[in-house]
Amino acid sequence: MEKNQELRNAWDFVEHTGISIFLTGKAGTGKTTFLRTLKERSNKRNIIVAPTGVAAINAGGMTIHSFFQLPLSPFVPNSNIKNRFDYSKEKRKIMRTLDLLIIDEISMVRADVLDAIDSVLRRFREPNKPFGGVQLLMIGDLQQLTPVVTPEEEELLKHYYETPYFFGSKALCSISYVTIELTHVYRQQDDTFISLLNNIREGKTTATDLQRLNERYNPAFQPKNGSDYIRLTTHNRMAESYNEEQLRNLPTKAYTFSAETDGNFPEYNYPTDFNLTLKVGAQVMFIRNDNNGRYYNGRIGHITHVDNKKIAVLCPGDEEEFEVEIETWENTKYTLNEKTKQIEAEVQGSFKQYPLRLAWAITIHKSQGLTFEHAIIDAQASFASGQVYVALSRCKTLGGLVLASPIGNAAIINDNKVNEYIANQTVEAERSIAILPTLKKEYYRQLLIELFNFNELKMYETALFKVLSEFFYKYTKINALHKMTLTDLDARIIDVSMKWENLIRKMTTEELHEEDFKERIKKGALYFHSQLTELFSHLLELTKEPQTNNKVGAKRFDNAYTELKQTYHAKHELLDTIMKEGFSITTYLTAKQEAILNSISDGSERKKRKQKENKIKTNEQTFTLFKAGKSIDEIAKERGFTRGTILRHLFPYIQQGDIQLNELIEEKKINLIKRIIKAVGKEEGMKPIKELCPSDITYDDINLVMKSTMT
Repeated sequence: MEKNQELRNAWDFVEHTGISIFLTGKAGTGKTTFLRTLKERSNKRNIIVAPTGVAAINAGGMTIHSFFQLPLSPFVPNSNIKNRFDYSKEKRKIMRTLDLLIIDEISMVRADVLDAIDSVLRRFREPNKPFGGVQLLMIGDLQQLTPVVTPEEEELLKHYYETPYFFGSKALCSISYVTIELTHVYRQQDDTFISLLNNIREGKTTATDLQRLNERYNPAFQPKNGSDYIRLTTHNRMAESYNEEQLRNLPTKAYTFSAETDGNFPEYNYPTDFNLTLKVGAQVMFIRNDNNGRYYNGRIGHITHVDNKKIAVLCPGDEEEFEVEIETWENTKYTLNEKTKQIEAEVQGSFKQYPLRLAWAITIHKSQGLTFEHAIIDAQASFASGQVYVALSRCKTLGGLVLASPIGNAAIINDNKVNEYIANQTVEAERSIAILPTLKKEYYRQLLIELFNFNELKMYETALFKVLSEFFYKYTKINALHKMTLTDLDARIIDVSMKWENLIRKMTTEELHEEDFKERIKKGALYFHSQLTELFSHLLELTKEPQTNNKVGAKRFDNAYTELKQTYHAKHELLDTIMKEGFSITTYLTAKQEAILNSISDGSERKKRKQKENKIKTNEQTFTLFKAGKSIDEIAKERGFTRGTILRHLFPYIQQGDIQLNELIEEKKINLIKRIIKAVGKEEGMKPIKELCPSDITYDDINLVMKSTMT
């Protein structure tokens, strides 16, 4: 990165601005390496997602659909996927405190999927900002892998999107983002070959290019024994059939090694065959990097020894074979460490297998990201944009590839929309990079404006007042207080915050960093902190327990109240930190994350207490009706519960001695149930007991007697 200006620019945009980035570049320009470096060194809270399971496993992240809990059907703009409270507390915390969302293999992500991500993030963060205000880092090459769109999906999506590519996303079109193209090719060193690949990538192939390329056409070519030629095919069945045929033709004994899986590791994410069959002489490819440097992802070798306990491989260029050991792949999910407040990857499941796959042939799709010394390319049946380019660019040199079928213009498929987009983005990228120093300075200004922005708080107070007015209009005093709070919020907070915003925008960068102004920021934080305390502290306490029999109203109130309370506490705690410690980018981001986490934790504890209180209240209501002389069946009908639920409500009162068991069940039934329990025991559950009881004795009766005999 230190030697590559493009990579340095990408790093500066990610770490020192809030601008989203599309990081692209030809094959072999270091995109994957940049991702690994960012994962290790970034100070921003980030997660990695990818469109496929294999890509997610390789990147150390999760699939887009899994993390964001998206349906498999296409997303229609302006539709809702799920209520935000359908997501786990863990997931909500991660999304609320996320600084950076990294999307790998973005070229495979459809426009509607990116809009679905936008919809989810808005729900958990700032609803008026695209992607909820999260910075995006999108990594991929549009000239390589393309999004998968079925005819049915295409028919639906064409009414909403001009193109299925990610850059057709409505949300993405509404933000300013920079495209950084990596141009230095590390994989190939031959300028002639690099020029040829560039022309194919950009759809500018000349007759001379095709002539030079087809000089490598040799349909009768047969690799020598021990060479590392791998055949790249367009379709999976072609690669599998070729591998199976080559393995069958070997006269040596076959050994099969079964993988071990633990926990949750879906079959479609398996990095290699679950049952891996090998023979001495088989050509294999390593599918991950070795910590000891003996092999890397994509290196070709041959099996020199195999039995039930040992596999040895010799790679071209090596003098000695080496033993291959079983490797472990992990399927992860993101969790939040409550102590460190950091987002961590928690292992959900693992897959243990030798890091090998048969490699006489492989699909072009699966060769993505790999580098080969020698390859036989059969791309005549190419069916997708960029497929020929991906295949050819896997090779280090033109001399290292052989064409099994000639390549004509028809096989080199390019998408004009992609070419047009890239051309426009190249111009925009030059402009953005030119003003990068200014953008880095402006990041400080943007966060400072964000500190003194209270629009989200007003939005949630307005929403709560609307719910109270609609469903809780009998609480006239509380409604009047909220109405007055909205007026005061405008006068004492929103209007003042707008003056702060205007002031911050007018000041120079130097003035923003002056010590006098830093002190003024602390005083401003103190002012807003005291105003929020005065407006909301007592109000939230007064509002927390309105009663209603309307379930819709109760749910809407609970959601609106939770949103307001969490937003208030997060902002209140953040201002408290700034007025004590002062403002800096690091202080602000850290304090903001911790304040949000603490506010969500407070909310979840409140919810648990409320559930417990509700349970006590519902038991008390049942007990009151029972003491008023109503029967179990009458109470069940009145309260809309089953008979068994009513009995469960009353069981605590049996334990306390407030109700006798024979008040609920006839004495003779109790005695009969006890005798049968004594005869058959409780080990097998209630079924054997019920079979011996008369039909008028229910499972609820048996359950209550069994519980009572345990106390």
